[in-house]
Amino acid sequence: MKQTLLIKHAVSGRLFYDSRKSEIRYAVGEADGGWMFRIETERDQTVEELLKRKDELNVFIFREYDDQPTLKTWYYVGNGPVQYDDKQSLLTIYAGSRIEYYPHEYSE
Repeated sequence: MKQTLLIKHAVSGRLFYDSRKSEIRYAVGEADGGWMFRIETERDQTVEELLKRKDELNVFIFREYDDQPTLKTWYYVGNGPVQYDDKQSLLTIYAGSRIEYYPHEYSE
């Protein structure tokens, strides 16, 4: 299975992170009724721009399989906490809801 992480600005569609284009060390797990993303990254312009738009983020995980259709999961951040820890070089994003879907079920 191949897994892709995307973090986008919900309004403009601007792409902040795309694990297909550069390696991203991250983990995601259930937390407090939602999901917590932990992304290892140095504080840079991308982090600064993302933090300015922290209330307008969408996070996606695509799971591509050899023997079944791609499963896409859309995580909605809303006003969940989005924070950066300089000591750990760690960006954390909390998403309170998600939708899992197979794109082929929505195409005509």
